[in-house]
Amino acid sequence: MSSQQQFESVEKILSKLPPEDHQQIRNVLYGTHTTQLHLPDAETKARDYDLELVSCRFDSAQEQLRAPRVVRVGIFQNKLPLPPNSPIKDQRNALFKLAEKAIDTAATGGVNVFCLQEAWNMPFAFCTREKYPWCEYAESAEDGPTTAFLKELARRYNMVIISPILERDDVHGHTIWNTAVVIDNYGDYLGKHRKNHIPRVGDFNESTYYVEGNTGHPVFQTEFGKIGVNICYGRHHPLNWLMFGVNGAEIVFNPSATVGTLSEPLWGIEARNAAIANSYFTCAINRVGTEVFETEFTSGDGKPAHKDFGYFYGASYIAAPDGSRSTGLSRTRTGLLIAELDLNLCRQIRDHWNFQMTQRLDMYAESLSKAIKPDFVPQIIHKN
Repeated sequence: MSSQQQFESVEKILSKLPPEDHQQIRNVLYGTHTTQLHLPDAETKARDYDLELVSCRFDSAQEQLRAPRVVRVGIFQNKLPLPPNSPIKDQRNALFKLAEKAIDTAATGGVNVFCLQEAWNMPFAFCTREKYPWCEYAESAEDGPTTAFLKELARRYNMVIISPILERDDVHGHTIWNTAVVIDNYGDYLGKHRKNHIPRVGDFNESTYYVEGNTGHPVFQTEFGKIGVNICYGRHHPLNWLMFGVNGAEIVFNPSATVGTLSEPLWGIEARNAAIANSYFTCAINRVGTEVFETEFTSGDGKPAHKDFGYFYGASYIAAPDGSRSTGLSRTRTGLLIAELDLNLCRQIRDHWNFQMTQRLDMYAESLSKAIKPDFVPQIIHKN
């Protein structure tokens, strides 16, 4: 399905309402109103680079004892610049150039922490089940070409960069992982997180390439807050979100690749709900466009073989712990969303709603320890 057949965004449709109705509906659907940032220089660069640019500011209360902890976050969604069957070096170099434009624009907009989409430096080829050439994209998380490229940009722009890649672990039998690499604002490798939950849903049967990660739920302490990375399918698992919060995350990024026929009704709910339930900011990033492969593949659903697995609908957005959320990026364009956050809002919302104080982790831990045992009996009350 081509991008021309797609509607641009939910926000564009809502904007056709009369102004008063639009504002009321937006407040109900998106929560507390956010304001647009004034970023004239970034807007100029975005036009020059042909990038959509959306911005917003989340408000928070002024405190007496703590100064504001203001951070600017940038999330980037993109189409492939070249067809999936392009030579690997050509494809990677084209994506590097595109990422550099986005990071340059983000830096002009004052971004401190920047996140790319899932497996950003390659086609999302895992639907094909073919090992080659796709496994050739896998590289070292610590010092592979993608990490080396982004280290220089992180240093240049004083920016933390999150880079989701296909990792090759040559120390442990050349095992492949779906991994997010975190590079700090000094250009140093800070750490990595491997995708915890691997889908086995139709075309998204990614266990052909990698299995569940073994890094737990790491939270990375940076100069711009404590950040976690919940990769793609992990957003469907509430306990996955929970554990990043338990480990102290203030912002959790969700780099993804998902198509409209599979997940779009869930997309605007899950990351936003996680922000509410865990009292942190969430940043949901999705691809854009259709990626067509040379060899047909089937989905195991009895339908005819096909060469693509649907339309990546973009619609990347950021949600706050109070339930408010940004306008989304479009469903059709490569784009950058810049948001200004005050991390003090995390504790303010915890104090207001008391979700963490009342969540009863002790009770859940006891129940779950019973549920994983072979002789588990569900707690169901029957009438005698």
